[in-house]
Amino acid sequence: MKLIRSDRKALFAFMAPAILVMILFFVIPVIYVIVVSFLKWNGISAPAFNNLKNYALLMKDKSFSRSVINNIIWALVAGFIQVPLAMVMAIILSRKPKGWKFFRTVYFFPQVISGIALATLWRAIYNAEHGMLNGLLRAVGLGAAAKDWLGTIQTAFPAVLIYWVFYIGYYMVIMMADITTIDTSYYEAATIDGATDFQQAIYITIPLIKKTSLLTCVTLASVMGLRQFEQVYMLTNGQPANTTSTIVLYMYKKMQNANYGIASASAVILILVGVIFIICIRKLFEGRGDRPPVVKSVRRAVK
Repeated sequence: MKLIRSDRKALFAFMAPAILVMILFFVIPVIYVIVVSFLKWNGISAPAFNNLKNYALLMKDKSFSRSVINNIIWALVAGFIQVPLAMVMAIILSRKPKGWKFFRTVYFFPQVISGIALATLWRAIYNAEHGMLNGLLRAVGLGAAAKDWLGTIQTAFPAVLIYWVFYIGYYMVIMMADITTIDTSYYEAATIDGATDFQQAIYITIPLIKKTSLLTCVTLASVMGLRQFEQVYMLTNGQPANTTSTIVLYMYKKMQNANYGIASASAVILILVGVIFIICIRKLFEGRGDRPPVVKSVRRAVK
């Protein structure tokens, strides 16, 4: 159906504010960062064109390479460990077992706390001398395993990464909301066919949320993994030996040193990595061919 002229004007009037905001707060800043990434500029003296030297310096900088690798690991863990954990809890709580409202609140509660506050809490837990983790190890007779978790090269990055993975409440709530929209007749038919709760989750729930809330959560979690800054800054500031550094932290340090060209070049690379991740995630969730009807899938699995 073709839009008449008045409809087009109305459509443009509604879209104009969003387009304007998008241009002002995203398109123009991104273009500005790309331009600055080709300059040698300290923010005071006149900027000078630097060709591709900023990018060449980044490729040679082992600290930046470590930051990129850490961000990729963080994004993968977020998308394919954190989100699946959230999905499992969403599936369990959506069946409304006893106390489900309490557990839903408990899992979501960390989301209302500042990331800096959580990082400060975990810094105290990881403390080498008086931290709760080492105290617990000593209490159960494993004092030999106690160590400086954030100051040891082998344990620093896992320590920074692991605690964050279990904050799944945000993604859990998104998927729970999606699961509640699934027609209950699917589950009723599956129950009649003799499908277990596990089979219903595998052949009904997951396929029906795969391209909606699951895709959304994996995308959001991966992007959040690429944007990590405050947790790392508060816990280790990228140390020891830059083993916990991230791209945003690297960029922040370069800006502190008034090296805006290098900082902008690292920002451009972060954008490119993010775009590649989003494209790969969408390709992964596209699947191959049409999915067979849900009920038939369940019956085939039960047989």
